[in-house]
Amino acid sequence: MATILLKVTGLKVAYGGIQAVKGVDFEVHEGELVSLIGSNGAGKTTTMKAITGSLPINDGDIEYMGKSIRGQGPWDLVRQGLAMVPEGRGVFTRMNTVENLQMGAYIRSDKAAIASDIDKVFTIFPRLKERSSQLAGTLSGGEQQMLAIGRALMSRPKVLLMDEPSMGLAPIMVDKIFEVVRDVYAQGVTILLVEQNASRALSIANRAYVMESGLITMSGDAKQMLSDPKVRAAYLGE
Repeated sequence: MATILLKVTGLKVAYGGIQAVKGVDFEVHEGELVSLIGSNGAGKTTTMKAITGSLPINDGDIEYMGKSIRGQGPWDLVRQGLAMVPEGRGVFTRMNTVENLQMGAYIRSDKAAIASDIDKVFTIFPRLKERSSQLAGTLSGGEQQMLAIGRALMSRPKVLLMDEPSMGLAPIMVDKIFEVVRDVYAQGVTILLVEQNASRALSIANRAYVMESGLITMSGDAKQMLSDPKVRAAYLGE
């Protein structure tokens, strides 16, 4: 049995007086690509923010590599190998492409290896190489998404959390982003993927959880879920 890298138990998160996550349990094993799907407002992004320490949790626990990380800041978690590609990309708009990638490696001091990893990101995303000296704020939405993924990879994560990477992108760019998610996973990075595009998310995942109104309502093998009539009716528009 593969090691459990990430375990969420009884997670409750409220903000603005609203109980957004109402007692959620799930786990991600080493070497897995796990999708968390659900409609807008289900609590998926809140869950991701709680895991990465950018939202306080009201109850429950989050364990990473067997230890509780409740209350730790995002910077502490990056040092431990837990990185996030946030919803809305969150690039540093007044820095250029290379500077954004360097920011992703802020926990590292191995200059030669950092330069080599920037080259690797440019191999994955040739378009970023063409835009290497361009301010991130002037990049297209798709390019900013590439940059956000590249920046997260610069910390050499063990677990990569991705929040809605395809949101707002043109179909051709959505194809590219999912191709990259598959490639990153193939290189041995464990991934937790939150995605509204349920059919795409389920088609590349090993396992999946369905979240509705702050609760996990279904879980199982992603391919089986893809053919489940209830899932298809609710999330695949059938």
